[in-house]
Amino acid sequence: MSIGHTLLGLLEAGPRHGYDLKRAFDEKFGHDRPLHYGQVYSTMSRLLKNGLVEVDGVEAGGGPERKRYAITEAGITDVADWLTQPEKPEPYLQSVLYTKVIIALLTGRGAAELLDTQRREHLRMMRILTDRKRGGDLADQLICDHALFHLEADLRWLELTSARLERLKTEIGA
Repeated sequence: MSIGHTLLGLLEAGPRHGYDLKRAFDEKFGHDRPLHYGQVYSTMSRLLKNGLVEVDGVEAGGGPERKRYAITEAGITDVADWLTQPEKPEPYLQSVLYTKVIIALLTGRGAAELLDTQRREHLRMMRILTDRKRGGDLADQLICDHALFHLEADLRWLELTSARLERLKTEIGA
């Protein structure tokens, strides 16, 4: 995820302080991985340096000064360009799970057990996401669906790999 572009997109609704940007980000995108304040401010500093945001005001308070950021025309153009670019599909050709299967076979360990354990973990996560989806709003349902579809694809791969373990063992010389 491009945090810079996401923060710029949030700024299109109007100027905000870094604290408000963090809260909006976490509410919309950070359920599982909230944004750290340091990341917000370092990103805003970079966007400011690149002319994509400007300081719209500074407020003195009990602590450090609070800067309010506003998106610039260049920032709006940058977000628009980002939105038109397709994301590169991630083919997962360097999967950790695949590597574990091959290493398990090469070292004489139980790849079938590894696959069974992973299958159980995938199913556990799918139950968690399904429960979350039931209680969530439409945005949460969509992100859960995205994750569930990826987990389903992984499960299909686990099943296919389980069925081919003996042949794979022979082909890799284990």
